[in-house]
Amino acid sequence: MSDRATTTTTERPAGPRIPGPVAPGAPGSKPNDLWPSTKRLLRRLRPHRIAVGVVLLVAAVSVVLTSIAPRMLGQGTNLIFDGIIGAQLPAGMSKDQAVAALRADGQNTFADMVSGMAVVPGVGIDFSALGRVLAIVLALYLGSSVFMWLSGFLLNIIVQGVVKNLRAEVERKIHRLPLRYFDSHSRGDLLSRVTNDIDNVSQSLQQTMSQLIVSAMTVIGILVMMIVISPLLALIAVLTVPLSILVTAQIAKRSKTHFVSQWKSTGALNSHVEEAYTGHELVTVFGRSREVEARFEEQNEALYQASYRAQFISGLIMPAIMFLGNLNFVAIAVLGGMRVASGTMSLGDVQAFIQYSRQFTQPLTQIGAMVNLMQSGVASAERVFAILDEDEEQPDLTEAPTPAEPLGRVEFSDVSFSYSPEKPLIEKLSLVAEPGQMVAIVGPTGAGKTTLVNLILRFYELDGGKILLDGVDIAEMSRDDLRSRIGMVLQDAWLFGGTIRDNIAYGRPDATEEEIQAAARISYVDRFVHSLPDGYDTVIDEEGSNISAGEKQLITIARAFISQPSILILDEATSSVDTRTELLVQHATAVLRSDRTSFVIAHRLSTIRDADLIVVMEDGRIVEQGSHDDLLLTRGAYYRLYNSQFVGAEV
Repeated sequence: MSDRATTTTTERPAGPRIPGPVAPGAPGSKPNDLWPSTKRLLRRLRPHRIAVGVVLLVAAVSVVLTSIAPRMLGQGTNLIFDGIIGAQLPAGMSKDQAVAALRADGQNTFADMVSGMAVVPGVGIDFSALGRVLAIVLALYLGSSVFMWLSGFLLNIIVQGVVKNLRAEVERKIHRLPLRYFDSHSRGDLLSRVTNDIDNVSQSLQQTMSQLIVSAMTVIGILVMMIVISPLLALIAVLTVPLSILVTAQIAKRSKTHFVSQWKSTGALNSHVEEAYTGHELVTVFGRSREVEARFEEQNEALYQASYRAQFISGLIMPAIMFLGNLNFVAIAVLGGMRVASGTMSLGDVQAFIQYSRQFTQPLTQIGAMVNLMQSGVASAERVFAILDEDEEQPDLTEAPTPAEPLGRVEFSDVSFSYSPEKPLIEKLSLVAEPGQMVAIVGPTGAGKTTLVNLILRFYELDGGKILLDGVDIAEMSRDDLRSRIGMVLQDAWLFGGTIRDNIAYGRPDATEEEIQAAARISYVDRFVHSLPDGYDTVIDEEGSNISAGEKQLITIARAFISQPSILILDEATSSVDTRTELLVQHATAVLRSDRTSFVIAHRLSTIRDADLIVVMEDGRIVEQGSHDDLLLTRGAYYRLYNSQFVGAEV
């Protein structure tokens, strides 16, 4: 949206949330199957598939180097063991002669072992060969570490790019969502999805993807090396894999629901905290601190229980897989020792195989340990995707018409609208506001006054009828074009963190300093701004607590004035200020209304006596319209409202 459009929407006063259907991933909805969200999250890697291919290649090189190293280290062990045994045998004879002598001496087991070794009787350890083996092993591990670091570095760039794009997509989506969505969703939960859940997705991808890639490749590489050394022992090691997968799947199935509940509870708790802090003064004034604390304790306890159960159940995966790995280690150690004693395997090969068996189960253990993190990240991704799947505002026409001249004539023609189909609000409403007219809209609370001006801004789409701006249907205009022609001043003034100058210029960012000060003078901002320490450079804090409510309202009027709209909407702009400031605001708005069509929503009927047209609404219908004097003479709805304020409330 354009800046002007943003000005309009952000000034909308916060109000009670309208109940609506529970969105997917919102607190209270049923947990969905996480696999579709997992696939959807992984599909976001497609634009980076070349980089992912490089990561896989680099990781594969690292795994290959790591897989070769134990076999080389086993050769070093063979050199040491062969040297020790060779030094114990008589020099001057061949290995076959030494084996025969041992058998003749009744040492058959020792003879079997020596027959499977590369010993030279009378010769000790070959330290030069051992040094070369150790140097190769060192180079292998060093190279593996370098390639591992490189794969992690590249993967970090990919993951952060994916999360950056996801965050930007969510931001763009929010600006395309209709106001109806924000009315039906908790602000705290929405903020939690945009911040906490996306951060959790980032953390989960960062920590799991690298480990998953390396672990999967390690399992394959180690399995190949084990088969090369001993197919029989490799078969024993592989037997633990289906058991590990079965255990992981069963435990993950039970923890999935709790991870979904954990992040739903996080959103609900954030919503409560945001609401309690925003309304802290009201909570204190009405003495509801205990109720707020009790509600916090209830939601905090729900979050604790969900988090505890998710982490506890998923935490069982790693110990279970480690137990299976230890059983596998014992079986391989016993059988390997027997084969060394029989001379069918060398000690170095058994040592290498035992090391491979530990490395083989370690990736499975790591994958099991990461399941909880993956489930947590996918649960968060599901909540983020729920925002991206929401229905958007209807797109603008490709060639949207625009009024030839910005006169400011607004016509409602048989307009119908309702927030929900079963409760009609506005039906067959017709009204014409001529250029330059001041149209005041009055009526009891819930009559549809604010809804009427929201329809002019296309915050909601009509159910029937048309609204014409200078003869052009606003449903056919682009929203940016429509809202750039409308200025709005609300009852609850909203200012951004920044200087007074920045807040005034928000209505038109390209405004010059002279134009900013001119708008400030017309709106009486210039009267108080010079009493501030830094004048127009005074920084307004987040709550705008360093200036008064009336001063904030005058700044919003200056902001609307500098945008030079052809239509002005004033929604109870003077209701929250004192009498003296009200006069200033009235004078400022009178100047602002000059030569502009203006819609004024008012409860203080004294402020709209000079309106060109007063529209009285009840239950979404216009029951009366006319001038102040004419409506008093009819002694109808307006007459009763007027008397309730200036004579006495009718019972």
